[in-house]
Amino acid sequence: MKAQTHDFLDGNGPVPAHRHTNGGGWVANTTNVHNSAYIGPDALVFGDARVHGNARVFDNARVYGYALVFGDARVHGNAQVYGDALIHDNARVSGYARVYGDARVYGNARVSGAALVKRGVYT
Repeated sequence: MKAQTHDFLDGNGPVPAHRHTNGGGWVANTTNVHNSAYIGPDALVFGDARVHGNARVFDNARVYGYALVFGDARVHGNAQVYGDALIHDNARVSGYARVYGDARVYGNARVSGAALVKRGVYT
């Protein structure tokens, strides 16, 4: 079987990657994405990102860098979660929102629209 690669358009060119078994989205081999998580067919997870539990990343969402998404969190629309950001519990990140840096979004927090969240805790 030929090794698969995908270009995540992050400046690194094609890297070893695969389609996630639960949803079919592209996942770089450098990530840690549990089988219980859902990565939709147009979503991308790359870098050293982690997606665990029942978390869902779908639509055109991107999770990358050292970001961690877990619990029942959802990242969707054109949202991006990256850097050292942490999204968990029932938090939702959607629209064109970007959560990055050392931001922490959890509980029932909602980040949407064109919001930019770089640091701090949001519950």
